[in-house]
Amino acid sequence: MPGKIITQAGASGRNILFEDESKALVAAFGIPVNASYPAATVEEAVALAQRIGYPIVLKVRSAVFSHKSDIGGVCLNLSGPDAVSQAFREIMDRTRRADPLAGVTVQRMAKEGIEVIIGATVDPHFGPVIMFGLGGVFTEILADHCFRMLPIDKHEAAAMVRALHGARLLEGYRGIPPADLAALESILTGVADLMLKCPSIMELDLNPVVVYPAGALVLDARVKLR
Repeated sequence: MPGKIITQAGASGRNILFEDESKALVAAFGIPVNASYPAATVEEAVALAQRIGYPIVLKVRSAVFSHKSDIGGVCLNLSGPDAVSQAFREIMDRTRRADPLAGVTVQRMAKEGIEVIIGATVDPHFGPVIMFGLGGVFTEILADHCFRMLPIDKHEAAAMVRALHGARLLEGYRGIPPADLAALESILTGVADLMLKCPSIMELDLNPVVVYPAGALVLDARVKLR
């Protein structure tokens, strides 16, 4: 499946995968994702929402707009068919003038947890590099992240998780339950495996990844090809 996803994107002239494609690629390496499903019409979006179950998130699916929230292309916590229909039309009003082929992805609204960010890139000097850091509001305020050259094993993944200045937040702090560190370590080694086995990938961004007391889930994914 990974090769097919990458080949299809290249055949259509895209070097950035859609969110649903990025998540499918990531999931093929055993990384848990909040699945996204593409919809081109309001009827498709409502039908998918009914099947997935509410509350729902709609995000623009476009080859033109890769940063969805910047153009108002994300609608959260939609509680019924009318809300999904209205959100679909609002997103299309904002995007279809610039991209007539724009659609949306439909996904379940995930529960809140501790947000982290996991990324990878191919450095011209060091080769594949992986990054881990605190996400959400902490990303820009604290700039708390660490890097490792690939490959990494489970021991190096564990060291990355504990290398952050804010690691205490993940270990349980002031009423916040401890996060599932083993789940985070598994995602890190999965990303490392993906980058080494898919050399056509230039950049990968999982942001946010939400970690819970049991398990973790990728809520958004972006893959850029060479």
